[in-house]
Amino acid sequence: MPTYWLPDLPYDYSALERAMTGEILELHHSKHHAAYVKGANDTLEQLAEARETGSFTPVAVVGLEKTLAFNLSGHVLHSLFWKNLSPDGGDRPIGELADALIEHFGSFGAFQRQMTTATTAVQGSGWGVLAWEPLGRRLIVEQIYDHHGNVGQGTIPLLVFDAWEHAYYLQYRNVRPDYVMRLWDVVDWQDVAERFATAVSSSRSVGM
Repeated sequence: MPTYWLPDLPYDYSALERAMTGEILELHHSKHHAAYVKGANDTLEQLAEARETGSFTPVAVVGLEKTLAFNLSGHVLHSLFWKNLSPDGGDRPIGELADALIEHFGSFGAFQRQMTTATTAVQGSGWGVLAWEPLGRRLIVEQIYDHHGNVGQGTIPLLVFDAWEHAYYLQYRNVRPDYVMRLWDVVDWQDVAERFATAVSSSRSVGM
């Protein structure tokens, strides 16, 4: 039985037309995300086979571990991305998340500009991310290249913007900034706020 599976979207493929066409969303979810799920499951099977046969070599292990990290991170980030978006999204956050954005970035506008720039300026393929950094107990914006997370920082992603070309090229061509600006129209701030509350609470519980 597969360890990972492709989650259903919480809305129709046509629901996010304010930011992306139904064609793009369907391809993105049913083809690209599905490929990362399959890649993660296939790599786990290859690792299990190598353990059973004792056929591990340094080259094989490095290749398989890197492949697993790439596909699994792609699956995790895309699963978060779909939840971060909503046809009823947009506007600005309220409550504790809004207060935290002001505390750590100066204003919502300053955060939005930093997040937009981080996403549009990713070199090649990657992600712009709003994350909770538990050691310093603060919100930060970071870039993730390809799908590999910034494990050393131990950050918890709250809001992710996909900057891979497959997320926007059919609609926006090479004008990534236009695509990123439209993403703000469909951000589900309630989802982001719930992730923020959970991240803050969990980092308190482990004494960080």
